[in-house]
Amino acid sequence: MASSEITLESLPSVSQIPASDWDACANPACGFNSLNGLDTLASRDTTGESGAGLRRPYNPFVSHAFFSALEESGSACARTGWGPRHLVAKLNGSIAGIVPCYLKSHSQGEYVFDRGWADAYERAGGRYYPKLQASVPFTPAAGPRLLIRDGVDRERIGTALASGLIALCEATNASSVHVTFAREAEWKFLAEYGFLQRTDQQFHWHNQGYRCFDDFLATLNSRHRKAIKRERREALSAEGITIHALTGSDITEDAWDAFFDFYMETGSRKWGRPYLTRAFYSLIGESMAEDVLLVMAKRNGRWIAGAINFIGSDTLFGRHWGAIEHHPFLHFEVCYYQAIDFAIARGLKTVEAGAQGEHKIARGYLPQTTYSAHYIADPGLARAIDEYLRRERAYVAEAARELTEAGPFRKAAEEAP
Repeated sequence: MASSEITLESLPSVSQIPASDWDACANPACGFNSLNGLDTLASRDTTGESGAGLRRPYNPFVSHAFFSALEESGSACARTGWGPRHLVAKLNGSIAGIVPCYLKSHSQGEYVFDRGWADAYERAGGRYYPKLQASVPFTPAAGPRLLIRDGVDRERIGTALASGLIALCEATNASSVHVTFAREAEWKFLAEYGFLQRTDQQFHWHNQGYRCFDDFLATLNSRHRKAIKRERREALSAEGITIHALTGSDITEDAWDAFFDFYMETGSRKWGRPYLTRAFYSLIGESMAEDVLLVMAKRNGRWIAGAINFIGSDTLFGRHWGAIEHHPFLHFEVCYYQAIDFAIARGLKTVEAGAQGEHKIARGYLPQTTYSAHYIADPGLARAIDEYLRRERAYVAEAARELTEAGPFRKAAEEAP
């Protein structure tokens, strides 16, 4: 019997891929892909009751709705240097796998930094841009990048997608392909196809079955426990500050207007030019408000600060924060402690607090390795980068070990609270 046929194509917009097909690949009912032992995400509760019944894996950042909001809002488009080139694998004419992919003319908004590679290559006479970026734009959150639906040979579809990325690199005259914030098993799988392996670290909080915030505090040593209590108390000490956790229909356009002002003010100082448009927030408010937690601070009847989070099946993903008034420790309360409170109440296992920030360790967020895979078309550049990445991986591993040992949690011999 003839083998079923796999075809590959690259599409210039997520709107050209039916949402039902995209989401069947991105958040398959049986879990993220068993390809070579690919890690599964724990999952959204299909019963409607936390902890009851089977849970379906769900990562909001790889949903069709999230990519649609990015592209339709003009945040991720050719004009901003993010030209969609989504790779689609079809099995006998039906979509079986997808890699969200963009043709890039710069290295902004990625959080895995390769500008040094670009500078070195161009000094040597090469052309680093365009390059292909297989990622969720502006989103340093781990998740699947080889999206493969249930009921197909995942190894075969994964092989087609990996090979397809290399072919797309050649077809677009790109210098390279960068698969960033991938799952560890995808990272290992892509290495078999010549992708170089890179690691970095973020800081995540892990729920050990806590019933309340005080349960979490009880696991910390005395110094850090007292410091967090003081920070939470002083964050609200300014007259009139209140904290509001908004989800679903509670997130009004007024709240989005205020949050966008925070985002623009803080983003302009940090990045020079914020990436997301105001329309993006209205679009996610329309299509995925139940997946959003907006933690907002109000003083004397006016919104003054806020942080946006996205709710997965077992993970709360912290994204960005902004403020128009600055009060001591308010950032820690809105971004970190409120996220922990929400995760405990929802029974979520993890809070991912975004990129960078060793200051998070003192707040109970410990180092977590992140993974990216890089295909470099030029053999000479590939050899140089491979040697650099070998040293970098060793450094990342040692730094994570040291930071974990210096964490705020009580050692076995230390006193109980």
